Amino acid sequence: MAITPEMLRAAFVRLSPGNELGLPGITEVVDEPVPSEIRERLLTGRRPAAVLIPILQSDANKPLRLLLTQRTAHLRDHAGQISFPGGGLNPGECAVDGALREAYEEIGLEPNKVDLFGQMPQYHTGTGFSVSPMIGFVQTPCAFVPDPGEVAKIFEVPLDFILDPRNMHQETRYYRGAWRTFLAVPWSGYYIWGATAGMLAQLSRIVRTVV
Repeated sequence: MAITPEMLRAAFVRLSPGNELGLPGITEVVDEPVPSEIRERLLTGRRPAAVLIPILQSDANKPLRLLLTQRTAHLRDHAGQISFPGGGLNPGECAVDGALREAYEEIGLEPNKVDLFGQMPQYHTGTGFSVSPMIGFVQTPCAFVPDPGEVAKIFEVPLDFILDPRNMHQETRYYRGAWRTFLAVPWSGYYIWGATAGMLAQLSRIVRTVV
């Protein structure tokens, strides 16, 4: 069954902001050895962050699509990985403002082009961030301009494919000095894994409550 805007809105009507049907947020397992900079962040407290999950709408007869970015290779955190627009919150900044600001800075998405309709439970990454995922519709066509310092590529994926549990796999790879197990959603040459894949699995569970 194709996911529709009505289904998405109905799923989030059931949620209080930041909650998943009464369940706590998701915390990634941190495999040893933990790099020193990440260990310090975990010991001193996870940094608050927010991401925008942009659902692209064209017209009523076309399937929904999800916008993702590929981060540049030189970044300190999650270099080269597939991600949602987002990042760390500024002091005193709320998750909504942070997600919209980061989306504007990273891909040139104007805040007034986003119809926010939900907030997922916090996702605590193994790299020391507490991420608040905000979800909203973006009417297309819409011009996106990547920040060359942070974003190597902007691309779209079919929402029905990316949220289908049959396309999500547990994988194990040697990464940063150890064998690590994580969720992955490969699509058309892109390898979507880690926190992004974890948040997609979380969104899939929320949407399936109304399917």
